[in-house]
Amino acid sequence: MAGSSRNPLAVGRVIGDVIDSFESSIPLRVTYGNKDVNNGCELKPSQIGNQPRVSVGGNDLRNLYTLVMVDPDSPSPSNPTFKEYLHWLVTDIPGTTEVTFGNEVVNYERPRPTSGIHRFVFVLFHQQCRQRVYAPGWRQNFNTREFAELYNLGSPVAAVFFNCQRESGSGGRTFR
Repeated sequence: MAGSSRNPLAVGRVIGDVIDSFESSIPLRVTYGNKDVNNGCELKPSQIGNQPRVSVGGNDLRNLYTLVMVDPDSPSPSNPTFKEYLHWLVTDIPGTTEVTFGNEVVNYERPRPTSGIHRFVFVLFHQQCRQRVYAPGWRQNFNTREFAELYNLGSPVAAVFFNCQRESGSGGRTFR
């Protein structure tokens, strides 16, 4: 079995559906309250109502990063016609700091899955320089790959995702 087949981002189809394969090179920590987001973990809507705390690693404040949060399963995993739905976009985040030090281009919108189990994906890109990034006209049908290409961001440097379904939902996502 190839190493990438055990990569949780590949198993969860984040690689393929949202981003291409990449080598993670910067620590990215996402926390809702006291709950760390780990690839594939399950969070309930009541746990993710408030904007998460996001810490970007690295060793140089002069390095800048862009964070994108999307739902590739909107409005439902069986019919993702809004794929990808943009939940958050922050640019100019200095390395070694938190997202609050960046420029919030699109404010955080709490996930509200209504049907099925949704993946919510955080993708971190290294910026070549500080640049003006424009908010898209709407949140639905955002494309992380096209966004990265438009702003010359290259491949991601980190990514993490969690699963979420209606508060009353049960069961977990099954991967083949």
